[in-house]
Amino acid sequence: MQQLKTKAIVLNRTNYGEADRIITVLTPKSGKLHLMARGVRTLKSKLAGGIELFSINDISYIPGKSGLATLVSARLDSYFPKILTDIERVQFGYELLKIINRVTEDEPEPAYFDLVKDTLLGLNDLEIPLNVSKLWFMCQLLALSGHMPNMITDTKGLVLAQDCSFNFDTSTMTFVPQDIGGKYSPEQIKFLRLMFAVSSPKPMARVIKADALAQQVAGLINMLYEHQL
Repeated sequence: MQQLKTKAIVLNRTNYGEADRIITVLTPKSGKLHLMARGVRTLKSKLAGGIELFSINDISYIPGKSGLATLVSARLDSYFPKILTDIERVQFGYELLKIINRVTEDEPEPAYFDLVKDTLLGLNDLEIPLNVSKLWFMCQLLALSGHMPNMITDTKGLVLAQDCSFNFDTSTMTFVPQDIGGKYSPEQIKFLRLMFAVSSPKPMARVIKADALAQQVAGLINMLYEHQL
């Protein structure tokens, strides 16, 4: 049977038998693949170095009739070692792989591959605050899933005012103006708007008070994630 080649990011690895491992990978054009990596846990395995977490790999595989393909070769393309220097980045790295594995079907759109790749790049850049990378990932995930909040108009259809604060109505995914005591400021909403608009977390690190703003709005985005996904 013909061997196929693709870029791949490992989402999950499960030991199987004495020396094998079943891995789930995300690819740019072939969706998610479930692969049997035979003998990968032996010391002399040539596959082990090409299926590391927090990396992008070039793999070749033979499709299987049961949906479980056979991994033939694996070579490291890009690795993000700085993630491993910070335990909190490592923890979030594992979390984002689990989230993507959970929320995607076997044939997700290519944008999910780019999302994981760009988030790993952000986590590997120690100049980008972790809170900024985390928030950017969650915002992009919500947008890809079709659950982007309305950050332009309020519940009455009026453009969000710059002289008041807001609460958020989950049922309409819209901000509600408050004369006093609103939870979210125009500055925070503007920051969120940028988070959804940029194609990577790096530009957000240059925003003044980016780390603090990310922490201030993280509760809202996490709530939307839990409610919608």
